[in-house]
Amino acid sequence: MDDLANLEFLSLVSKVTSEIQNHVGVSDKTLAEFVIDQHAKCKGVTDFKNQLEAMGAEFPQSLVESIDRLILTLHPKYKNKGANGKESGANGEDGGDATDRKTRVFKGLAIPDKDVDYEVADEESEKDAPQVDALDDTFAMLEGLAGKAPSSKPKERSRKRSMSPYDSDDDMSRSKRHRRRDRSYSRSRSRSPRRGRQQNDELVFEDEFGRTRTVKPNNKQRSRKKYRDEDLDEFRRPPTPELDDEPVLYKVYDGKVTGVKDFGCFVNLQGVKGKVDGLVHVTQMMEGRVNHPSDLVSRWQEVKVKVIKNENNRISLSMKEVDQRTGQDLAPGKRIASFGTGANSQGLGGIPGFDSAVPIVEDGFNSRKNGMRKRMTSPERWEIKQLIASGVIPKSDYPDIDEDFNAHINGEGGFEEEEDVDIEVREEEPPFLAGQTKQSLELSPIRVVKAPDGSLNRAAMAGDTLAKERRDLKQQEAQEKAAKEAANVDLSSQWNDPMAQQRQFASDLRNTRTNEPSQALPEWKKISTNSKETSFGKRTNMSIKEQRESLPVFKFRNQLLEAVATHQILIVVGDTGSGKTTQMTQYLAEAGYGNELVIGCTQPRRVAAMSVAKRVAEEVGCALGNEVGYTIRFEDKTSPDTRIKYMTDGILQREILLDPMLSKYSCIMLDEAHERTIATDVLFGLLKKTLKRRPDMKLIVTSATLDADKFSEYFYKCPIFSIPGRTFPVEVMYSKEPESDYLDAALVTVMQIHLTEPAGDILLFLTGKEEIDSSCEIISERMKALGPNVPELMILPIYGALPSEVASRIFEPAPNGTRKVVIATNIAETSLTIDGIYYVVDPGFVKQSSYDGKLGMDRLQITPISQAQARQRSGRAGRTGPGKCFRLYTEAAFQNEMLPTTIPEIQRQNLSNTILMLKAMGINDLLHFDFMDPPPTNTMLTALEELYQLGALDDEGLLTRLGRQMADFPMDPSLSKSLIKSVDLQCSDEILTIVAMISATQNVFHRPRDKQQQADQKKQKFNDPSGDHITLLNVYNGWKQGGFSTPWCHENFVMPKNMQRVRDVRNQLLQIMARHKHQVVSCGRNTIKVRQALCSGFFRNSARKDPAEGYKTLVEGTPVYLHPSSSLFGKPAEHVIYHSLVETTKEYMHFCSAIEPKWLVEAAPTFFKVAPTDRLSKRKKAERIQPLHNKFAGEDDWRLSAQRRAGRGGGGTWG
Repeated sequence: MDDLANLEFLSLVSKVTSEIQNHVGVSDKTLAEFVIDQHAKCKGVTDFKNQLEAMGAEFPQSLVESIDRLILTLHPKYKNKGANGKESGANGEDGGDATDRKTRVFKGLAIPDKDVDYEVADEESEKDAPQVDALDDTFAMLEGLAGKAPSSKPKERSRKRSMSPYDSDDDMSRSKRHRRRDRSYSRSRSRSPRRGRQQNDELVFEDEFGRTRTVKPNNKQRSRKKYRDEDLDEFRRPPTPELDDEPVLYKVYDGKVTGVKDFGCFVNLQGVKGKVDGLVHVTQMMEGRVNHPSDLVSRWQEVKVKVIKNENNRISLSMKEVDQRTGQDLAPGKRIASFGTGANSQGLGGIPGFDSAVPIVEDGFNSRKNGMRKRMTSPERWEIKQLIASGVIPKSDYPDIDEDFNAHINGEGGFEEEEDVDIEVREEEPPFLAGQTKQSLELSPIRVVKAPDGSLNRAAMAGDTLAKERRDLKQQEAQEKAAKEAANVDLSSQWNDPMAQQRQFASDLRNTRTNEPSQALPEWKKISTNSKETSFGKRTNMSIKEQRESLPVFKFRNQLLEAVATHQILIVVGDTGSGKTTQMTQYLAEAGYGNELVIGCTQPRRVAAMSVAKRVAEEVGCALGNEVGYTIRFEDKTSPDTRIKYMTDGILQREILLDPMLSKYSCIMLDEAHERTIATDVLFGLLKKTLKRRPDMKLIVTSATLDADKFSEYFYKCPIFSIPGRTFPVEVMYSKEPESDYLDAALVTVMQIHLTEPAGDILLFLTGKEEIDSSCEIISERMKALGPNVPELMILPIYGALPSEVASRIFEPAPNGTRKVVIATNIAETSLTIDGIYYVVDPGFVKQSSYDGKLGMDRLQITPISQAQARQRSGRAGRTGPGKCFRLYTEAAFQNEMLPTTIPEIQRQNLSNTILMLKAMGINDLLHFDFMDPPPTNTMLTALEELYQLGALDDEGLLTRLGRQMADFPMDPSLSKSLIKSVDLQCSDEILTIVAMISATQNVFHRPRDKQQQADQKKQKFNDPSGDHITLLNVYNGWKQGGFSTPWCHENFVMPKNMQRVRDVRNQLLQIMARHKHQVVSCGRNTIKVRQALCSGFFRNSARKDPAEGYKTLVEGTPVYLHPSSSLFGKPAEHVIYHSLVETTKEYMHFCSAIEPKWLVEAAPTFFKVAPTDRLSKRKKAERIQPLHNKFAGEDDWRLSAQRRAGRGGGGTWG
């Protein structure tokens, strides 16, 4: 052993010694070394335990497993294992293989798989559901003792509505099992045909004693058992409400008519303490004209009324707003408007499209006079009394101001004490992850950068600093320009004129001109946005048939179909633009693969799936959605006639969850597989299992890169079919020295190419929108400075957020005498084919997202590209003719600082949603799942821990009933947990809207450059003091009030397309809720329930206000900040939850809401706990006492020890 290995071995000995001392009380390093030596001779945990027992050491099982885990994790022999996965030592097979060692260390990742029968799975998870009354179980026991009830039908014809594959039996437990399965029917979804009717259209039910009974479908009589089942599906009816101390505004009451007058009738309210009468005016009795109230009511008649006004003990009631038969509120919008903020304050009553069928449940909302409430402080009471005395506010707004004070003095009334609750994170690990999480093991994440200290990574980190300097310089120039313009304005005439319309200060004028955006568009933007003709890509005069035959793939049509027929799996490699995506599916359909089943093709992006499907439908000659269709999240454009179906890879992943055999597909084509998204990597493993069970199904994997050998090796060494493209030689040139500012070097290179190289268009790769826009502006300014004698340069940007009609201009050829420069993100590497490109400028960087498990956020950072990406970029220059590629990095950096291939998304993203879907499919053994590139162990452990805290996994690491429901919602587990929890809290209508607003789009507000102030004022109308989530709810309700109209969106600076997508997403979620039989209920005024429901899903994303600045997260103590656009900005919110963290200049919280800290403990008792009151909490221990600033005193002069020293020196506090 070398010195480092010896040090690691000594650390292991110390750990094992501590572990033995904790369990058996013996602290001996020699014993620890002996135990480690014995472990090396054993093959597994059982062998190790037997060996210790033979030596006389009767260690408990938990100690043996803990020692085994420590040795496998920390022993230098295992840590320094070679890449081949084998160990040269004599530790046996179990210890030698890396996967087997991981299985012993991380048992939570190696839970055995089980085939999920969805019927039985729902039955087994019944224990997580609320228990039904024990009366049924008693009857089941009696039935079991009494024997089997006679059946009128043969046993094989009986199709009870049970989830059991077994028939009824005399056994008591089996009878009880039948009863449980019957009760779980309505809460579960099953694909079993046993749910259908019998052949003679008769249904079999059980009565309340468990006996079967055949019922005709048209029979009106139902068993009481059936009614009990239906009651369990809906919300349990609330108990009889207690009497209100006073009438609650907009609440419906039963009443009796006590008197009839010419102007109306008096009604005595029931459900209110004491004798309370109110007036129903003649105009509130019914719609239309009423001649006399006696025509409608008589004395002592029972009616249902709604309180519409309560002022100075005068109660106004309404009968026309209440259904007199059912008591349903016919105008619930007024009730919402009574408390609404923002757009809700406009009222929703009588608006077009308002769904009055949604019931409103306000249980727990405290509107009573003597309810628990915050006690008003003495200064607040004095201030309000002064305002009342001055006549600023009416006394009726505070009728109980004196009574509350007297009640508090006398000890009467219930007041909620304002207590400072400290919340701490529990340090306990989930039982199935004991000793495996980051608290026990130090696990290093996958490195996104190969050489952190290399020249490329230094340049990437310097890029952010330089970009910030450019922004500051631009702002400084704008300020200087505004100051010069303001200096030219004569302000003295305004102040000297006594009749001046408006007087301005110089400072206000400077600020206005600084913030005022430039009205004139730059020249480079006019070319792409202000063109009179709208073009949608490259023009051609060829017919569709000629276009198809001109593609490179057409020459290989017969060979391709022959290869597909011969092999079950085929890898197809071809350059972008060869026609793989659009033509191969048509060739398969023409060959008969779509006659009976569907041909599926996956795309990594939603936009690609939609656009390709439209193009193929045009080539086939059908309407989109008929023979050719597409399916993306929350949008389905298919029909029963669809034979070619394009979809995102996430959609196919969800379909394989519901149908592991993919029985409706004859062929699956995984397009753009080289992008290696998470869903694509998971589909690789799942489809390998499906193909073993379905030898008739074909799988085609397409890739635009040349390194397809890895795909072939993974898919059982299947053949590779190459489609040669029109490629020409490319001359690659490297920089002699590393570039410190890659952006400036790239722009200089573009100008040099334009001035010195022959004709040909230029393609420049940059990292994002901000870089591209600033580069376009700089190039345009430099071209102007060169004068009119220089050939014209057309500047065209391309990035994901650009409108399609603007982005399509990059495909148009440049005019004669003009060179075109296309400045693009990595979208132009493989996804786009641009003709005419002869020169490529490659700075060598890309902006990619990576998940930081410690912070719980995705970091979007600039990183060096891989060698495969560099080759792909240089290949763009050889599509039209011989080209050149200018790489702005050294050849040594290409060889030593770039990874061979891009790190797959599955190794740098959060996997909680992916693991939840795998668990729903019965895949629990994540270590042995056939990943092409296994994800990091710590990422999987973090995801399992998060799912456990959300309640999706039980103590054994298996899926719970809640987790199975969460897997059915196509969204993040946190959002689906909040949505399911809202059903219990009776606020599902509001959470549905909020979840749809968050899932459908990142932003619904439009802030044009020339109307930013107006847009901000409109947005403030929707702001809610409780947070951004209720603000989003206000926006949707306001749009609903406007009749879902586009003019309303334009008036309020809201993007109509995004709102329409929100509405579509909400309707899709409503269908999923209906499938699970979840009732949609509104909480009315009690929006506290909405924030509590959000707490149940986003409790990990919680933060507390930091006394110094901003907030600190409760989990890691990371400093975070409210974004200035948040409705909570500047509000005194002590605790908040947020949807995500966005890292720009600071780490800003996105979508925040204020919460109470005790809600966190209620939502996640396994994750949070209330700090003990008998000692200081961790947060208070970490706080430092800092005195007020004193320029005459030192930093530590306030301490007693310093004052004593000063006193001994003559004079001072203690002198």
